[in-house]
Amino acid sequence: MDTILEKINNLKQKHNAVILAHNYQTGDIQDIADFAGDSLGLSIQASKTDADVIVFCGVLFMAETAAILSPDKIVLLPDKYAGCPMADMITAAELRKLKQKHPDALVVCYVNSSAEVKAESDYCCTSANAVEVVNSLPKDKKIIFVPDKNLGQYTAQKTSRDLILWPGYCPSHVVISEKDIKKAKEEHPDAIVMAHPECPQSVKAVSDQLLSTGQMLKFAKTSSIRKFIIATETGIIHTLKKENPDAEFIPATQKALCPNMKKITMEKILWALEDLENSSGEQSSYRITVPDDIREKAKKSLDRMIEILPEN
Repeated sequence: MDTILEKINNLKQKHNAVILAHNYQTGDIQDIADFAGDSLGLSIQASKTDADVIVFCGVLFMAETAAILSPDKIVLLPDKYAGCPMADMITAAELRKLKQKHPDALVVCYVNSSAEVKAESDYCCTSANAVEVVNSLPKDKKIIFVPDKNLGQYTAQKTSRDLILWPGYCPSHVVISEKDIKKAKEEHPDAIVMAHPECPQSVKAVSDQLLSTGQMLKFAKTSSIRKFIIATETGIIHTLKKENPDAEFIPATQKALCPNMKKITMEKILWALEDLENSSGEQSSYRITVPDDIREKAKKSLDRMIEILPEN
């Protein structure tokens, strides 16, 4: 009898499918993925893959992003209830009202947002390239930054721009406190702190490096330091340990968990592929689609983000 992994691999091959997994997924999901990374890396992979089917192990806005960038592909989300609280903190209608108050402003939208909000934006960004995106915009232009106020504050500081911020935040990052960092530093004085820009300002102020998850992986590989305190969702520690077996990684707090990211399981990946097997792609209950009118507008903001990347 085939194992779950064998069944997944057989269906992947049959349907020319690729599995993309975010760094906050559980270790077993990251290990079976064809590509695991942060939202920037996953956005690029989604736009470049030649697969016919993308199984997106992440949350809803990520699968929507893949569907926007690759409308000719089937995008499956193994759990449609894997949402993002931050993305839900702003609606397209709320953004339109904010734009009306600042009609001359450009809108930079964190990729952690719905397709409808992306469609109302001029540029998308991720935590890895928010600074580069804002720096690329005319100095005389006002900039609305949505929805994450913590990434927005970080970007404003790094660019010396006065950004108009929306009061959104990531619940999994705001549970990390300055007290957690200071306690971890006392217990591990030889460690350096890598914190995600989604963390509160008080946490960023006492951290050594402010990095996206992808940047954390690169930094850990090249740093001479071999002990790190990690202030982000704890899922990233799996890959950090895997890629750096000689280093030690200490979570700033075990409370930094994203319950939505953890909804994806091996069984659900298999069910999504089996559902595709038993129905037409159009009818798959796991398929994520974006209406054409929204998709075309949202794609412009994503394309603009990708165009300014150093890799392109």
